[in-house]
Amino acid sequence: MESMAGCGMSWLKILGAVIVGALLLTVGILLGHFAIPKGGNGQGAPSWVQTVGRDLSESLLQSFMDQVESGKIRENLKSLASQPHMATTKGDEELVKLLLSRWQDPQIGLDSASEDVYGAFLSFPDPQRPNSVAVVENSSQIFSTRRSEKNVTADQAHADVVQPYAAYAPPGNPRGRLVYANQGKHSDYQELVNMGIDLNGTIAITRYGGAGRAAKAVNGAEFGVAGVVVYTDPADINDGRASDEETYPNSWYMPPSGVERGSYNGYFGDLLTPYYPAKEFTYRIKESEIQGIPPIPTQPIGFEDAQTLICNLSGPMAPTSWQGSLGCSYPVGPGFRTGGLFPNTSDVQVNVHNQRVIKNSSNVMGFIRGSEEPDRYVLYGNHRDSWVHGAIDPSSGTAVMLEITRVLGKMLKEGKWRPRRSIIFGSWGAEEFGLIGSTEYTEEFYSKLRERSVAYINVDISVFANATLRAQGTPPAQSVIFAAAKQVQTPASSSVSVYDNWRNHFNRISPSYGVIPNLGSLGAGSDYASFIHYLGITSMDIAYTYDRNKTSARIYPAYHTAFDTFDYADRFIDPGFTSHQAVARTAGNVLLRLADSLVLPLNVSDYGEKLEELYSVAAQGDFLANLTVNNLSLDPLKAAIGRFKSVAADFNQRVTKLKEEESPSPLQIRMVNDQIMLLERAFLNPQAFPNKYYYSHVIWASKSSDEATFPGLADAYTSALETGDWDQVRKHLTIVVQAVESAASALEAVA
Repeated sequence: MESMAGCGMSWLKILGAVIVGALLLTVGILLGHFAIPKGGNGQGAPSWVQTVGRDLSESLLQSFMDQVESGKIRENLKSLASQPHMATTKGDEELVKLLLSRWQDPQIGLDSASEDVYGAFLSFPDPQRPNSVAVVENSSQIFSTRRSEKNVTADQAHADVVQPYAAYAPPGNPRGRLVYANQGKHSDYQELVNMGIDLNGTIAITRYGGAGRAAKAVNGAEFGVAGVVVYTDPADINDGRASDEETYPNSWYMPPSGVERGSYNGYFGDLLTPYYPAKEFTYRIKESEIQGIPPIPTQPIGFEDAQTLICNLSGPMAPTSWQGSLGCSYPVGPGFRTGGLFPNTSDVQVNVHNQRVIKNSSNVMGFIRGSEEPDRYVLYGNHRDSWVHGAIDPSSGTAVMLEITRVLGKMLKEGKWRPRRSIIFGSWGAEEFGLIGSTEYTEEFYSKLRERSVAYINVDISVFANATLRAQGTPPAQSVIFAAAKQVQTPASSSVSVYDNWRNHFNRISPSYGVIPNLGSLGAGSDYASFIHYLGITSMDIAYTYDRNKTSARIYPAYHTAFDTFDYADRFIDPGFTSHQAVARTAGNVLLRLADSLVLPLNVSDYGEKLEELYSVAAQGDFLANLTVNNLSLDPLKAAIGRFKSVAADFNQRVTKLKEEESPSPLQIRMVNDQIMLLERAFLNPQAFPNKYYYSHVIWASKSSDEATFPGLADAYTSALETGDWDQVRKHLTIVVQAVESAASALEAVA
């Protein structure tokens, strides 16, 4: 009995000690919790505790927009377009110094700036032997096109204005009878053959549009054409206006002597170093291995010279859809008519003396280090090089970028702001030769950019005209662009937002949102190309443009000519520079939202609408019927899209709940942000398009088919109709299903 009583007393002592210990622990926790002030200034608390949950400041956003000045943008443009600055020339090198000085300025500069140099493969005309297009009879030249544009202002007389030429066209002097081949599409040349015209050894004159620049020559060579001449028809660029009195300097229309220069290159990036940065150590392929450039001499001319040639052709009349505004009915040739300006035995000779060289071209990079997430990058870029003065293309975009960095730099230097995420600004070199600077950058920093980049904002031509916003991008970018556009007033009225004005000009009916502005798709026309197609980074391009109800111009009329000057921009494109200001405010607003928002403002669900849209084209009419006949089913694709939409909706609900928490977990925030950031990468398949450099995005890759569905599927389907081989259709159905399933998996809750 005595031993049992002693044992009981021991257990009571132990139990009492446990209870006392628990009470002391509880008191300690409570004291520790309440002793630390809620402001986070408790002794020993790390500084990041105070800022890790910081979200976008609406007052700072408004302050930024208030500080953007149209007058500053105008000053920027006047300086940027004061002289020609084609890639690697003296004018370009001076702008490199200007960018570096602005971004290194102690009062308004960024954290740092640098110059990255690449050895770019470029093409230039021979200054000692000008290119030309001539009419020749036996050994005599009886007509030659202009070698430079007319001096309508002092700008065209500048010593550094490059003569018109087709970059990358090979040298040569082919001679033959002239034929008119419309836009130089494969179908256009085939139409001439169908009309009984032998194209072997001919010279084809084509107009811009329809087919890419290089494709006009590539297609012609397939039919035996020996040389190509390209011009801009006033029907396509000038709303039919063709006289000196109706064109610049009396209006915004292209003068008769205007010649659109350009890169005749079907691919982007440095042509000798695909997939590798063009450095001194880099392996370079042989010039003979380059794809997508003209195999035959090619030369652009003005429409006044094109009129002289086309209006004197012989042969049957061209189809109605081929006619233009040169003041005559267009025959197709071959050769010149009897009783015309030239003997009917005359030929046309294309004289090209272009030279291909490797020259150093620079990117100028500016950096602002992020405070909470410095390893997450928001990128903003525009190219710097032009063909001549380049006031609109690209200096309107550079002028806007410099104003954005001036305001942000000032806020940064004054200690009023530092972004949550890092911001990288890029002034890309040699874009006009094929997006070289930006592509080399994505090649050199491929791994880092893929792992860390949130989004890329491109503002190339910031103002085509002053009617409305025009934005292009991948679906997740829609929400952030809309949010920004709603906060900026249109230049025409302070009571109308840029968003509402945009919706009035370009809109679509969304199953989810009703009538909304139409966000265009991204092709490969500017520096966003390698970011979206190669790296799978959510990308967008922002600009102001013209009212399609008032002009049918293919692009602003002075595009790539010697008339794209500050005077042209100041008088006809954006007097007062208020549209430039609206673009700067909108693009800057987007930039700050991406850099400062706690949760990335990119809506993944918006991809669902695009997937449904692309699917619906294949799921009806002849397309579906032909698939069914060949035992091909769209059911797996339909199921995959349904799964994506469901998973995306669940993801958005999780994000909403996370935002509603008073103190959301930083790790949870980081997790959902990474899922948003990496969604675009899930649509990449490097094996999907083996014959297309850089294209790996299954949703946005280029295509030649007119079918408005998934690009690989569209091209495979169109090919199968001609060849009867449906295996590639099955393959690309597999590729699309796998990509959509992969994207859905990327958004699922992490186990």
